[in-house]
Amino acid sequence: MKTIAIFVVVAVALAQANVLPYTSIRGYLENSIKLADQIREREERSLSQRIVGGSPSEEGQFPYQAGLLSDIIGLQGNGVCGGSLVSANRVITAAHCWFDGVHQAWRVTVVLGSTLLFSGGQRFLSSSVITHAEWQPLLVRHDVAMIRLPSNAIISNTVAPIALPTGDLLNQNFVGEAVIASGFGLTSDGANISGNQFLSHVNLNVISNTICRISFPIFIQPSHICTSGIGGVGTCQGDSGGPLVIIRNNRPILIGITSFGSPLGCESVMPAAYARVTEYVRFIHQHL
Repeated sequence: MKTIAIFVVVAVALAQANVLPYTSIRGYLENSIKLADQIREREERSLSQRIVGGSPSEEGQFPYQAGLLSDIIGLQGNGVCGGSLVSANRVITAAHCWFDGVHQAWRVTVVLGSTLLFSGGQRFLSSSVITHAEWQPLLVRHDVAMIRLPSNAIISNTVAPIALPTGDLLNQNFVGEAVIASGFGLTSDGANISGNQFLSHVNLNVISNTICRISFPIFIQPSHICTSGIGGVGTCQGDSGGPLVIIRNNRPILIGITSFGSPLGCESVMPAAYARVTEYVRFIHQHL
């Protein structure tokens, strides 16, 4: 992760005095193949720690966390993403983990109950993935997808669904709240994968969309939620699709799905953006 790990990168280019949007979630799947190869190699070697600005996660600490390894049409190797178990046989993730505007995945391996991507835990192969009908890769809008597992996961201390927002939480913007992001991605800008503790997490704070829009003037919509990057912490490449969680009454609740960050890098102190789960509760329930 960048301190934990991400995700997708968004760039704003200037051309003829106009601000034109561009985002590297286009081609994300192909770009993450190298990351998957690094993760596999380091798991096999069982080397050092894998997070900067965050903390390694213990088995069972985030029982809802899913790791995703995608098989991509026309490409060799795996793409890397995260996800969240929302029922015994459904995982919510980012749409760009399935189709990034350039490449299309055709199958995904879902890993549950493990701090490693390539070994351990419960593992499922699925080609049943539904992306949001209004998914727009270029503008990174409605970056949400649901994966259907071929059978139910075995619920245990290390594998369990996360709660969705209900009641008053559906109307909250969560600005100023302390939240937790987790994932399997890069630990710092330009880093190679290292570590014997592969799932990482980081504590973050939610900022207003008004503040976030200063960094991403074209992209941020009411359907996004953002966290501060002050201190050089946040999500990074490989964390895409993973959970952003708030704790209520000692219970984790999913409020965000890791979507994109700054083209300046994961440690640039720029915000990170997520799909706001309260905007997608209907979509989620339609596909449970």
